Amino acid sequence: MLSLSRLTLTDYRNYEHMVWRPAGAGADGRISVLTGPNGSGKTNLLEALSLLVPGRGLRGARLADLPRLGASSWAVAARLAQGGEAFEIGTGIASDGAGQATGSGRRVFRLDGEPARNRAAIAERLCAVWLTPQMDRLFIEGPSGRRRFLDRLVLALEPEHAREVAAHDEAMQGRNRLLQNPRTDPAWLAAQEHAMARHAVAVCAARRSLVGRLNAPGEVGGEGEDLAQGFPAASLALDCGITAQLEQHPALVVEDWLRGQWRTGRAADAASGGAALGAHRADLLLSDRETGRPASLGSTGQQKALLVGIVLAHAALIAGVRGEAPLLLLDEPLVHLDAARRAALFAALVLLPAPSLLTGTDAEPFASLRGQAGFWRAGAGKLLPEPGLADVRSGPAGAARV
Repeated sequence: MLSLSRLTLTDYRNYEHMVWRPAGAGADGRISVLTGPNGSGKTNLLEALSLLVPGRGLRGARLADLPRLGASSWAVAARLAQGGEAFEIGTGIASDGAGQATGSGRRVFRLDGEPARNRAAIAERLCAVWLTPQMDRLFIEGPSGRRRFLDRLVLALEPEHAREVAAHDEAMQGRNRLLQNPRTDPAWLAAQEHAMARHAVAVCAARRSLVGRLNAPGEVGGEGEDLAQGFPAASLALDCGITAQLEQHPALVVEDWLRGQWRTGRAADAASGGAALGAHRADLLLSDRETGRPASLGSTGQQKALLVGIVLAHAALIAGVRGEAPLLLLDEPLVHLDAARRAALFAALVLLPAPSLLTGTDAEPFASLRGQAGFWRAGAGKLLPEPGLADVRSGPAGAARV
């Protein structure tokens, strides 16, 4: 079972310096409920944990937005354990003795105190999945939001996926620039299209694999199958020309087909300013598996229940494939859920063999987790045991501020 024993924040968002030990407020620290008024720093804590894995975290924030006001650098570090083996992951922007950012100001990762050889090494040790209020718009916003959501799900199982997506986008942007110059050597365009095709097929194949796994009943055995009980099962599909080709042909054949499509479509793509075909045009379609009703036509509560079900099913899939469950970060998860589905969510968290963190403005809706979760109150750059719900044995020592 994955466990989190310590989280340290330095000059991060509204936290100057804080050390938090989840087990200090009752239960065993596996489930933590963070409460407090809007703006108290609850989501900042979840975001900090989400930055321990590769990517831009649950907010997708710029590095410049992360340091505390007046600071130029920041750091997040956590001590975890898996299978009895402890390890530490840290990330941030390094600073010199005067507190100024050093080097290029780029984000760095450390694993057990040493620079990580690459970001894939971090992803192999830890993965995280999350749910945020912004994701409630997933079913009604444009395709780009759904692509990002899907790619985050893929990344948790295939650490190289982010590199393939970035390489595809870089090759596509290079082709777009070349298309704007009528004197461009066709051989240069062909080279860009060759790279773009290779990465596009890799990206779409990974997306297709993940969608197939989430759609397959019983893909994950054991108690992981119980995680999403009480929530509607989702049917996922990809609206993607490349994926349609992969359904019928081997990857190398699809790469050749793509290069042919781009070669004949250069004039049209130059006029429109971008490629009409590519991994960047895919859309994720979601519907209720039992009724076939598209998610976009459901009520707000139905959409939220479908989304929670996808996140829990994904967590169960990760546990089955990787042999370890992911860190689960749920920001305001109870909004739009009825009493039955709130109870189903709590039951799932008790089953999940990994840390789960939930936020809300008040502790009362989470009261049924008493005895199974630690309750904390955020405010003024501190995290203190929730009065009346924290384990009385924690006392002043349970404070996270040091």
